[in-house]
Amino acid sequence: MTEERRVLLVPHAGRKPNVEAAARAAELLQSAGIGVRVVEHQDPTPLDENPILAGLERCTHEPSAADGVELVLVLGGDGTFLRAADLAHQADLPVLGINLGHVGFLAEWEAESLDEAIDRVVRRDYRVEERMTLDVLVRDTNLETIGRGWALNEVSVENHHRSGVLDAVLEIDSRPVSSFGCDGVLISTPTGSTAYAFSAGGPVLWPELDAILVVPNNAHALFTKPLVVSPHSTVAVESVSQASPASAVMDGFRSIALPPGSRVEIRRGRRPVKWVRLDSKPFTDRLVTKLRLPVEGWRGPWGRGSHATH
Repeated sequence: MTEERRVLLVPHAGRKPNVEAAARAAELLQSAGIGVRVVEHQDPTPLDENPILAGLERCTHEPSAADGVELVLVLGGDGTFLRAADLAHQADLPVLGINLGHVGFLAEWEAESLDEAIDRVVRRDYRVEERMTLDVLVRDTNLETIGRGWALNEVSVENHHRSGVLDAVLEIDSRPVSSFGCDGVLISTPTGSTAYAFSAGGPVLWPELDAILVVPNNAHALFTKPLVVSPHSTVAVESVSQASPASAVMDGFRSIALPPGSRVEIRRGRRPVKWVRLDSKPFTDRLVTKLRLPVEGWRGPWGRGSHATH
C-alpha cells in the first residue's frame, strides 16, 4: 500500500488574489495525489465560492486540524503565518510560508514562486530548520500558576486595555534589573526581533543566534535600553500590587490575563518550530530585500558588487 499524504492549507482568504492562490496550491497538490485539508476562518464564503476550495475537507483552528498531515502550508502574511505556526508547533510539524501580504518576513518565498514551491513540497525537496521559541508561565501573588503559553515571535507584557502606564519590575535569572513605568515589556526570540521588538527600538538578531531579547517599550526611566541575554536565562516581569490589570500577549493573538501583582516568567521553549527552507540565501539578503535597505555603492570582497553572489 502506498503512503497517503496530506497537507494542511492555511490561507488568508480576505482578498480575491489570495483565494485564487490557495485554489492553485490545492489544485497542484491534489494533481500530485496529495490530500488537502483547509483551515476555515470566521467567514467561509470565500472558500464556498471557489469551485476548488469548496470541495476540500474543512477544519477550524484547533489542535485536531493537523491530525494526519505531513506539513502546514501558509498562504498569507506574517499574521497568518503565526496562526499557522500555532497549529504546526502543537503537532510538531514543519511549516512553510508563501507570502501574499506586504513585508512577509516569516514567509520563505513570494507568491510568484508558488508553483515551484508546491513542486518542492510534492518532491519533498526541502530542508527543515529549527527556530527558537519561548515558554511562558504566569504566577499570581501567591506564586500559584494561573496560565501557560508559548511564542515564536515575542511575548508582550502590557496593560490590559493598552492605555495608561504599566508599573513593572524586570528580573533576569532571579535578580532584579530595573523598575519603571512603561507601555509594556517585549521579550523576543531572534525570529521576532524583526517584528514588534524592532518597532519598539530593539536590534535585529540573526536567526542563527541563540539569545533572548528584552525591549522595554516607551519606558519612563533612565535605564531602558534593550538587553540581549543568554538563551539559558529566565526573564521575568512583575507588576506591582497596585497596578491595573495587564496581559501577556503571545505572537499578537494568544493572551493570558495578568491580575495586579502577578508575575510572568519566560524561558527558552522546550519545543522549537520546524521551519521549512527552500533555498540557502543568507538572512542578510532577506533583511535587505524585505526592508528595502539601500546598498548602492557596495563593491564587496570580489569588487563586483551585486554580481558577486557566490
